[in-house]
Amino acid sequence: MNVAIKEKSPASAENLGSLSPLELQHAVTQFLYMEARLQDSHAYDEWEALWSEDAIYWVPANGHDIDPERQMSILYDNRSRIGVRIKQLKTGRRHTQTPRSELARIVSNVEIVSVVDNEVKVHANAMIFEDNLRAETVWATRNEYKLRYFDGAFRLAYKKVGLVNNHKPIYTLSFLV
Repeated sequence: MNVAIKEKSPASAENLGSLSPLELQHAVTQFLYMEARLQDSHAYDEWEALWSEDAIYWVPANGHDIDPERQMSILYDNRSRIGVRIKQLKTGRRHTQTPRSELARIVSNVEIVSVVDNEVKVHANAMIFEDNLRAETVWATRNEYKLRYFDGAFRLAYKKVGLVNNHKPIYTLSFLV
């Protein structure tokens, strides 16, 4: 399930900087594709397992550079709250997700911003197509990630999902973005 990096040497597991840019780009992109597939297929437990223990999952509201500690966000979850969110989605009592939305997302423009030891900062765009009983909706996002590599796989340490239209009313967003 996790995207492992074939180790060239013992150092590559601890220091992503030892990988070639092409190897790192490929591993990061494959991880983001896998995360998208898990979200789209409602594989909640598998998606939750991608997160590190100190994770932050953030979807800002009313702008992209707000302070989530002082201003409203669509969601601003720590690792514990991510687990609670998953439990809620699995109850079947989310009426906006009965039946579940059909989702398909395209992840693109994957850009590695920096690499320090076992962490890589990444920017990427996504288009999410949602089909449900209410309507069809296309969500556009600009995402920021901090991926941490340990135990042979990447983990999400930080994910910021910047909805392109977050300055407008969001009627329902009850799936994983």
